[in-house]
Amino acid sequence: MSDGAEVHGNQWYGPQPNVAGASGYPDAPPRMGFFTDTSVCIGCKACEVACKEWNAVPEDGLELTGMSYDNTQGLGADTWRHVAFIEQRKPFGGQEPGVVHEDTDVFTAASLLGTGASSPGPGATAPPPGKAPEGAPAGRISPLSPDGRTELRWLMASDVCKHCTHAACLDVCPTGALFRTEFGTVVVQEDVCNGCGYCVPACPYGVIDQRKDDGRVWKCTLCYDRLGVGMEPACAKACPTDSIQFGPLEELRERARGRVAQLHAAGVADARLYGEDPGDGVGGDGAFFLLLDEPEVYGLPPDPVVTTRDLPDMWRHAALAAVTLMGLAVGGFAGRPRRVR
Repeated sequence: MSDGAEVHGNQWYGPQPNVAGASGYPDAPPRMGFFTDTSVCIGCKACEVACKEWNAVPEDGLELTGMSYDNTQGLGADTWRHVAFIEQRKPFGGQEPGVVHEDTDVFTAASLLGTGASSPGPGATAPPPGKAPEGAPAGRISPLSPDGRTELRWLMASDVCKHCTHAACLDVCPTGALFRTEFGTVVVQEDVCNGCGYCVPACPYGVIDQRKDDGRVWKCTLCYDRLGVGMEPACAKACPTDSIQFGPLEELRERARGRVAQLHAAGVADARLYGEDPGDGVGGDGAFFLLLDEPEVYGLPPDPVVTTRDLPDMWRHAALAAVTLMGLAVGGFAGRPRRVR
């Protein structure tokens, strides 16, 4: 094996700096990926529209759920980019994860934002100093202050396939429909997919999905066709705030660490990176995120693990069990006394 294809660590899990090289690309370009900075996402959904237009993804999610202004709900075969809206009855800093707000009508609350005479204006998340509503719990603010102003924080995050270093969907695909590209991304070839669905439960993030009409699976390709001609993915191109940043993965990780340090210095103590660590359960993601709350708040698993990690041990145990059973069967026949006629 050439130096370019040298495998670091275990092929099933753990750090793997040269993902494309381990997949058979000896002269691969730098691994490319996404860094999504949710702190500057404005929820415009331009990325969703651009993804659908470029990749000819069918429309979906035109009906509101009644629980949120988010009208696409989650990633799926017909939603390769999903901008999640997480409405929280919390101030910007020091929030607690998982705060429920079933008793709050988010549509009414949003319509009242900034309507009070004392309202500090758009984007405010807390009353002026000394003006908190009487009786508000410590560390929180009331959903409706006496002057009619509503306190509601929205977290917005554009979710996408993570293009894992160790991709279980790729591991379990029996037809080769899923493959690793020279850019380190994972792509589905829809003309090769037979609709078996093995990859769907294998994904630790619940990203890959089947279309109901033909059963084939679909997901983000990181615009593989655009990368091949030197263009950036459609979603990153369309993002007006640079919330979605595209480039060499190592450069993005360095940039993301600097952004977290900047937010911490500004008093946003809950800012953290998700999916950038090569030592995590999937070997690090090709698409990672800066979050402002716990991963569970965004619907992300807190500690994802590649679901095929234990396959080698499982096969070894199965082989050992088979050999043991065969030995017992042979021993049973060999030890049986022969009848003399």
